[in-house]
Parts: sequence; structure tokens; C-alpha cells
Amino acid sequence: MTRTDRIAAELKDPSHAALITSPVSRQYATGFKSSAGIVFITQQKSYFLIDGRYYEKAAEQADGVEVILLTDMRKQLYSIIEEHGIRVISIENKTVTVSELEEYMKLFSTLTVDPSGWLSSTLEKMRIIKSQEEIQKIEAAQRIAEAAFQKLITAIRPGMTEKQVASVLDFYMMDLGADGISFDTIAASGINSACPHAVPTDKPLQNGEFLTLDFGAVVDGYHSDMTRTVVIGKPDEEMAKVYNAVWGAQSDAIKAVHADVTGKLVDSVARSTLDAWGYEKYFTHGLGHGVGLEIHEAPTVSAKSPFTLHEGMVITIEPGIYIPHKYGVRIEDMVVVTTDGCIDLTKAPKTLIYI
Repeated sequence: MTRTDRIAAELKDPSHAALITSPVSRQYATGFKSSAGIVFITQQKSYFLIDGRYYEKAAEQADGVEVILLTDMRKQLYSIIEEHGIRVISIENKTVTVSELEEYMKLFSTLTVDPSGWLSSTLEKMRIIKSQEEIQKIEAAQRIAEAAFQKLITAIRPGMTEKQVASVLDFYMMDLGADGISFDTIAASGINSACPHAVPTDKPLQNGEFLTLDFGAVVDGYHSDMTRTVVIGKPDEEMAKVYNAVWGAQSDAIKAVHADVTGKLVDSVARSTLDAWGYEKYFTHGLGHGVGLEIHEAPTVSAKSPFTLHEGMVITIEPGIYIPHKYGVRIEDMVVVTTDGCIDLTKAPKTLIYI
């Protein structure tokens, strides 16, 4: 069964259709990445209307759809609507802008446009459980990121700036075969590492400082995400303690992951470990998030998470300690939830590396 077949099976009746327009959902539904195009799904058949820039490749690669060269959107869509007797069209309420919604209301003025969230919710429920093929792509991206990290740690020297470190790491990932980078790479040293999402600066690396690296690669649209914290020179006693506290919290949280446990519970395990070390108040964000076609997607793993974990979910486990005006440490792995535990996709060592 194709993904469009699965979406079609969720439609309420033969007069109900789904209109998919966001780039991520288009790629998920068809397996084809593009910056434009419309996927229109009915119970009987699914269509992919796309312009001449992509038409030929889409016709070769898109799965589960009839690919149509887009020439007159209104005329072509209404032809499909009339053929299938469509009366209700659901749209993606989480990605459609107010102006786009107004345009759809005008375009489909004789029909009912459903912005209720049904379609976005349906897509999220499908995407949240990864297929083996999706996991393989995420793992391939992770292997590239790890190989780049291993090259980087032999190249880092005191005096390099954070910007230089980030750019070298990005180059290594691309040189090793990544289709892109998952997000703007974080390279934060010394006092800057106390900010969880610091932006690389011209600050030079100095002996006795932590350097936190948060980065990932993209393969066929799927992202990886990892964080490692290294030390320039040697750490003092307190730095070593902070690092070991984060490592312990992550290890305990990973052990707590399995199908049917809540995201809240896994988050609380990490916080309990950090509390035992005396650092819980310095953990200022959620423990993790889903990863896939987007770098941050459902489910969340946090104190407020509404999610229960299920087999096939891919999540990050990334506790951190951020001591203001001093330094920070974060360690992040991606894991696949299984019935009785999880599989850690991240193979990079966690023993503190001295540069």
C-alpha cells in the first residue's frame, strides 16, 4: 500500500478529498522532493499536479499518484473534482497561511474547505512511525555526521573560531556525501556553550573550555541530529563532574525508553539523575524530539509532552546542563523505539574528548 493509499483510506467518504501543498508532506506522500506542486487525494485515485521544472522527474519517481503537468490549476483541479464527485476538501491547517486559506476559499467557493486540522493530524500520525526504509535513511545521514565529527576532532586547534569550526564540520558532511545539513550547525565554546542554541561567533577556542557541537546531515530528505561536547585542553574537576552528570542522565533516559512509556516519564528520568548530581535546575529545555523529514517533529519528549512512545518512533535524547556565565554541556543521541527498549542510532563515543 502506498502512502497516498493510506491517506485515501482515512478519507471519510467518496466525496471527501485531501489537498497536500506543504513541501514536507508532498515528499512524504509521493516520495518526490520539490519546491512546488499539489497532491490531490480521493478515495479512488491520487494526483500530483506539478509544473514543467519537475514534471519529467516526478513522472519517473513519484509513487502512488498520477502525475499531471500543471498548466491551469483551477481548470485541472475542477476536472478531478467533478470526475470524483468531491464536495469536501481538507487542507493542512498547520502549514497553510491565512492568505492561502482565503485563496482556497475563493478557488473552491462551491465546495466545503475543511481547515479543521484533520489532514495535518492524519499526516502526523502516519509520519510519527518510521518505516524501515525511513530509518535506514536517517541512519545513513547519521553515519555521515559521525564520520565528519571524527575528521573534525583531528582538525580542531586552539585559536580557531567557532565560525571556522562550524564551517569545517559542514564541509566535511557535504564532502562525505550529505545532500545538505540538517540545520545551522552549532559550535559554542566557553561561556557561549551556556546557551543551548548559541550561534557560532568569531570567538577563538581557548584551553580549558568546553566546545559544544550540535549538527546533522540530510540524506534523501531525512535528517540526523547529534550533539557532542569536547574540551579544549583539559577540564577542571567541576567541568568533569558536569560532563559526567549529563552523560549519566542521558544513559539513564535511554534505558527508560520503550514502547508504551510516556515522553513525560522519560524526561523525568533524566531530570531525576541531574537532580541527584545537583544540577537539575540547569537543564532548561525538553529532553528530546522526533526526527525525520523535519529536524524537529512529533513526538516531543519533555515535561509537558502529550505523547506515548510507540515502536518505530525516532527520537533524540539530549539532556544538558547550562550554567549561566560559565559553560554548558549537552550530549545527544537518536534512538529508535522498540517494544522492549530502543536502538541507539548514534555510534560516536561519549567519553569526554580532549582536544
